[in-house]
Amino acid sequence: MKNPQPVSTIMSVKIITLKKEDDLEKAEHLFKKHKIRHIPVVDGDAIIGILSYTDLLRISFADAVDETEDEIESLVYNMFTIEQVMAKHVVTVSSDTSIKDVAKILAKKEFHALPVVDDRKLVGIVTTTDLINYLLMQL
Repeated sequence: MKNPQPVSTIMSVKIITLKKEDDLEKAEHLFKKHKIRHIPVVDGDAIIGILSYTDLLRISFADAVDETEDEIESLVYNMFTIEQVMAKHVVTVSSDTSIKDVAKILAKKEFHALPVVDDRKLVGIVTTTDLINYLLMQL
C-alpha cells in the first residue's frame, strides 16, 4: 500500500437511505432486505444522521420474545422516530480520503461505517467490511 488509494475505490455507491420522516419499521425492512447494517438518513442529498441496525436492536425486544415479536416491535417502533434513534453527529470523509486514513478513523471510533460526502452530497458509504475485503485482496 505504498500509493495511497482513495476510498472511492472500495466504497459502496448504491446507497440505501432513509428520511427522518420514515418510520422504524421501514428501516428494519431495508436492513433485512438489503442485508446491510448502516443506513444514512438524508434531507435531499445532505446527510443528517446515520441509523445502524444495532440502534434498532437497542430499542426493540427482538431477542426477548418469540410469537408476538412483530407486534411488540411495531409497538416499540411506533414510540420512536428515526430522528430520535439515529446518530446525529456523523463523521464523514470525502471520496479522495485515503483508505489508510479511513481505516485509522474506524479503528479509533466506536462505529463501523463512514458516509462519503463530496460538496455536501452523499456519494457513498464505506464500512469495516469493505476494508476487510480490500485487505484480503492485498494478501
